[in-house]
Amino acid sequence: MNPTAPRRARFLSQMEEGVAIFSTSSELIRNADSHHRFRPDSDFYFLTGFAEPDAVMVLAPQHPTHRYILFVRPRDEAREVWNGRRAGIEGAVSQFGADIAYPIEELEARLPTYLEGARQLYYRLGIYPDRDRQVIQALHTLRHAKRRLTPSPTTIVDASVLLHEQRLYKEPGELELMRRAASISGAAHRAAMAFTRPGRTEYEVEALLEHFFRHHGALGPAYPSIVGSGENATVLHYVENHAPLRDGEMLLVDAGAEFRYYAADITRTYPVNGRFTSHQRAVYEIVLTAQLAAIDQVRPGVPYIRAHETVLRVLTEGLVELGLLKGSIDELLETEAYRPYYMHGTSHWLGLDVHDAGDYVREGAHRSLEPGMVLTVEPGLYFGDGLPEAAQPFRGIGIRIEDDVLVTPDGHDVLTHETPKTIEALEALVGQADGLPRLR
Repeated sequence: MNPTAPRRARFLSQMEEGVAIFSTSSELIRNADSHHRFRPDSDFYFLTGFAEPDAVMVLAPQHPTHRYILFVRPRDEAREVWNGRRAGIEGAVSQFGADIAYPIEELEARLPTYLEGARQLYYRLGIYPDRDRQVIQALHTLRHAKRRLTPSPTTIVDASVLLHEQRLYKEPGELELMRRAASISGAAHRAAMAFTRPGRTEYEVEALLEHFFRHHGALGPAYPSIVGSGENATVLHYVENHAPLRDGEMLLVDAGAEFRYYAADITRTYPVNGRFTSHQRAVYEIVLTAQLAAIDQVRPGVPYIRAHETVLRVLTEGLVELGLLKGSIDELLETEAYRPYYMHGTSHWLGLDVHDAGDYVREGAHRSLEPGMVLTVEPGLYFGDGLPEAAQPFRGIGIRIEDDVLVTPDGHDVLTHETPKTIEALEALVGQADGLPRLR
């Protein structure tokens, strides 16, 4: 059974009287006449499974025959020779289950027909400005018709309020895809570890990771791969990936594959030469202890924020043991004394998007974890510029450890468990590959 049909049915059951519109983007120019590889809008894809650009879905539950309408690019033999096959109007019905489909060029003319009689419009403004203009024009047309016999929408409701709550709880089929993304990503990280050694470069490691992603059937990276050695590891979103790998430095690799549009998100940090120094080991053990303690908090009924609170306490205790902070743990937490070394959150939802859909706070309180949710757990410690004198021996060390964790009915399941992270496992693997073929 097509998984999108029950998703649409569930969304429709939560709507009050109204019509919903979801859109995906056009192709984006990269440079000159070259385009970026197209990736469909996650909300649109979740409800349709349709992965072509320039498409709009309308859900009109009150319409007598057309409840699910797609506007898509029609077939065009000449264009398809150059740019690939299209499903077209016929395929939108036969392959993707639409009750009826039209050319995307007819959206503005036909949209008022489907909005007529609806009291609410479920639509997310501000994502696609050109589409916003067409939707607003359709509302304008209805409201200024000469003979208005039926109502038109007077309220616009952000469609993501309903849909993102639905996307937060992963279906069995989604989890299967996420497990595959995690497995591919783990294989890539293991290969990168074995390949890493002094004299190689960040971009070689990046290339190896992304080779493994594609080689095993992933679409590519789920986000720009972060491969930062030395002080580059202290920059949270470092993506230049140009520097040489130097003896005595650490390498932080934050990379995950996207498999059938579902993301993995893994970070590992290890010594370029395969052996931790005493300072690197001390920091790494603190971060790993914090991560394991936080993962242990991932279970039903526990507030989402608990993992972060756990990480803050363990990291703060560790910074005190290193002599970098002084005072009572509670006071240091209250004053956020850890922030020079740990400045980001510990978790985010994961799914079709790397930072996936779903609220973190509900009715003024941090929501509790429930089965089917998937989140990352990613503590770190970073010793970059502007350190106090006591921290100078740790300068240039940036460590983050990240796994993807599913909330199960009786606890949790670490989807990325195949990726090594103990000191012993890392030292046994890093630098063990003979190398890859090089261009002459």
